[in-house]
Amino acid sequence: MKDKSIIRQNEGPNYNYSQDHCFIKLSSRETAGELCFVEDKLKPGFYLARHYHKVMTEVFYILEGELELIFDDETLICKPGDTITVPPNVWHAARSTEGGKMLTILKNGQFDQYLERLSQLSDDDFANSDLMKEISAEFDIYET
Repeated sequence: MKDKSIIRQNEGPNYNYSQDHCFIKLSSRETAGELCFVEDKLKPGFYLARHYHKVMTEVFYILEGELELIFDDETLICKPGDTITVPPNVWHAARSTEGGKMLTILKNGQFDQYLERLSQLSDDDFANSDLMKEISAEFDIYET
């Protein structure tokens, strides 16, 4: 990043999926892959399957609603103002029954590029489990 930038509310590259609407607030392209910020508007019934990262650290800052973070050894109910840090190699899943909003800060990850890649896939691509595993691994996302 060579100059300051501002991305206003409801602006920035965004991806509106069935369970959430993600706005990229800081792209990993601007930080040589070191940081990525994603504002995530969780829709009611949001569920993120169990996974882990080998390199990436995730920091979740809850802005609205409740988020249930499910780890192998405990489940945390996270509310506005809570910050949860998930280091590499920690299995986790997430659920929000009523929906909400959070800021996700990703260190050493290119999650924004992963979202961009997903937006280019067809329904047939999503149905191809081998392809999905390959794409996920390319972006340091490993599922059960």
